[in-house]
Amino acid sequence: MNIKITGTGSYIPDTIEKNDAFHQHQFLNTDGSVINHPNEVIIEKFKAITGIAERRYAKPHLNSSDLGFFAAERAIADAKIDPETLDYIIVAHNFGDVKHNTIQSDVLPSLAARIKHSLRIKNQKCIAYDILFGCPGWIEGVIQAQAFIKAGMAKRCLVIGSETLSRVVDKHDRDSMIFSDGAGATIIEATEDEGGILAHETASFTYDEAYFLYFGNSNNQTLDKGTRYIKMDGRKIYEFALTNVPKAMKSCLDASGVDIKDVKKIFIHQANEKMDEAILKRFYRLYRTEIPERIMPMSIQTLGNSSVATVPTLFDLVKNNKLENHSLTKGDVVIFASVGAGMHINAIVYKY
Repeated sequence: MNIKITGTGSYIPDTIEKNDAFHQHQFLNTDGSVINHPNEVIIEKFKAITGIAERRYAKPHLNSSDLGFFAAERAIADAKIDPETLDYIIVAHNFGDVKHNTIQSDVLPSLAARIKHSLRIKNQKCIAYDILFGCPGWIEGVIQAQAFIKAGMAKRCLVIGSETLSRVVDKHDRDSMIFSDGAGATIIEATEDEGGILAHETASFTYDEAYFLYFGNSNNQTLDKGTRYIKMDGRKIYEFALTNVPKAMKSCLDASGVDIKDVKKIFIHQANEKMDEAILKRFYRLYRTEIPERIMPMSIQTLGNSSVATVPTLFDLVKNNKLENHSLTKGDVVIFASVGAGMHINAIVYKY
C-alpha cells in the first residue's frame, strides 16, 4: 500500500492587487514615525527583495471557508471520488473566516465543519477538524492524513490550506504588501499505485522563536490599541529559515533513500523570493552539488504569500501545466517544504 495525492484543486481569487495600489498608503515605522522615503522607493525595494509584483485578494462576499470549499470541489472532481467516501477533512488556516472590512476571526464552527457542510456530505463518520500550524499547515495536514491511513483509521482524506490574509494586515506596515488570499486542496488516499509519500520531517522551535510572527498593534499609533494585525520580525524569520529549513529538507531526503540528483522539483512555501532562493542554495550546498535548472517553481511574483495555500496551489498549477517551464512526469520525485509561525518547519519527499 502506498499513500498518494490522487486529486488536486486550487482557488486563486480574481481580484488582482498590483504594487501600484500601494502608492497612496501611509507607511510608518513600528514606533509610528514617518518613513523617510517616498512610497515609490519603498515599493521598488520591496519588490526587489520579495519578488512580488502583484497579489490576489478574495471578493468581499467570500470568506476563507468559501475559498477552501471551491478548492475542495476541484480536488474531489480531479480525483473522481464520491465525497461521501472521505474519512477526514483537515483544514489548515491561521485566522479562520474574517469578513471583509472587519478584523474579528470567526472559527465557530471550524472551517472544516463549514466546508463539509458546503460539500453537503451526510456521512457522520467523515471527521472534520482544523489545524493551526502557521504556513506549514497544509504539509502538516498531509502528514497527519498519512498517519491516519497508516494506522488503519482512514482510507481517504481531504486536506485543504485556505487563507484570507488581506483582511488581517496593517495598511501602515510595509509587510502588508506580502500577504494575499487563496486556497489549495488535495485528496490523500491509500492506493496500489507506485510512489507516494516516501518520508517526512517536522519540527517546532518555540524556546526563543515562538513570537517571530504574532498579532500586534498597527504602526499607526492613533488607531485603536485593541485591534490587532499580523506582524512579523522579517530578519529573524529569514535567518531562522536559512538555518533550519535546508537541514529539515536534507534529513527528510536522506530518510527517503532518494539521491539528491533524482529530485525533479522542490515546492517551497512562497514566503519571499530571495529567502526561497537562499534556502535552495543552502540545501544544495549541504550535498556539495550544483542546483539544477528549473528545480524550484515560483508563484509569489503574481500570487503573493497566501500562507497555507501557497504549496498546494503551486503544486496544482505545475501538475496541470499552468506554470511556464514547469511540469511533472509520473515517477518524478519532489520535495514539499515550509516554514512559518510557531516557529514550525516541515518537509515531505514525494514520488509523483
